[in-house]
Amino acid sequence: MTLKTIDLFAGAGGITEGFRQAGSACLFANDFNPYACETFRLNHPGVEMICGAIQDLDASAIRKSLAIRKGELDVLVAGPPCQGFSINAPERFLEDPRNSLFKHYLRFVDEFAPKTFLFENVPGMLSLGGGRIFDTILSQMRERGYRVSARILLAAHYGVPQVRWRMIILGSQLGEAPAHPKPSHYYDCRPNFKGGATIATRLVPFDQLSLKTAVTLADAISDLPPVEAGGGEEVMAYGKRTPKSSYGESMREGSRVLYNHTANRLSKINFDRLAHIAPGSAWTSIPHALLPAGMKKARTSDHTMRYGRLSWQSLAGTMMTKCDPHWGAVFHPGQDRTFTVRETARIQSFPDSYRFLGPRAAQYEQVGNAVPVLLAKAIANSLAKHLAATTPEARCL
Repeated sequence: MTLKTIDLFAGAGGITEGFRQAGSACLFANDFNPYACETFRLNHPGVEMICGAIQDLDASAIRKSLAIRKGELDVLVAGPPCQGFSINAPERFLEDPRNSLFKHYLRFVDEFAPKTFLFENVPGMLSLGGGRIFDTILSQMRERGYRVSARILLAAHYGVPQVRWRMIILGSQLGEAPAHPKPSHYYDCRPNFKGGATIATRLVPFDQLSLKTAVTLADAISDLPPVEAGGGEEVMAYGKRTPKSSYGESMREGSRVLYNHTANRLSKINFDRLAHIAPGSAWTSIPHALLPAGMKKARTSDHTMRYGRLSWQSLAGTMMTKCDPHWGAVFHPGQDRTFTVRETARIQSFPDSYRFLGPRAAQYEQVGNAVPVLLAKAIANSLAKHLAATTPEARCL
């Protein structure tokens, strides 16, 4: 079933790509980041993309230009900037203007009256302001006639080599609320945030019998050619290495060259620190004299993943917008450097054919802000099943 979608706050297009892989057709997209818009247009040339603040968009004019009647759109997608909701944000204010962007999403809901909607964000929105933002979103959608369901999903459960939790709110005007996708891969991870015990998807050891094994870093990136810190090329050949996993093969499908396989430079002090960090270790392996000044008084239980070098058999942590070892485990398991842009894209399950534009810092930002493609694909398939089962024809059977 081909779904007609609109993607607001689309970024570089992680959700759009996942929906495209599931057979959906995005009609319109919007984002305010110029580099993200360039990347989106390059990879989705058939989609009308307006680059600018959503506050400046005329929802009525857009609907008329697309020749869509109210109630005809299958899915309205939105993933507003999450920095104001994130538990990793240095300051969290209910008054943060980024937290009011969902009001502009509601303008599009009112204008298009979509059959279903997808609202995506970070789990931190559950606790911000005592949960008032979250409750407001649900109540506003229910007032508009939608049956709503909220779950916190783990990307690793859908074949993404990353421990990344996302709040996924689904709603429908057609019968019951849409079901969230069932996990396809097994990974045991305890959510450590509010709501983890209630609406986060968790698995038990028995699930290993029916689910695939989680995708590891070895599966995800070990087939990529080696590069040095500060090296790599924007366009390069794959070289003589061959894919070592079905995941690597799937990422290469449709791509004859490798894009964005470039790494950040490392300062001398970070090279000195890295020499003491074995795979699976982090900042506590660094001699005290080499630690940053702000970390010399830290307890060993603090900042556990800073300056981390992951092991091949592990999963990556949440890909952030900066590939900076001071903020997370971004050292390569087998090479003395941080991840390349392409490696972070692989970890976010973007196919190798997906090219990111702009300076390298902007490329890392686009990848880090994206929703993992395979997670989006699983959600798209779930919504397609819901819509197929709630058409008038299906209800008469």
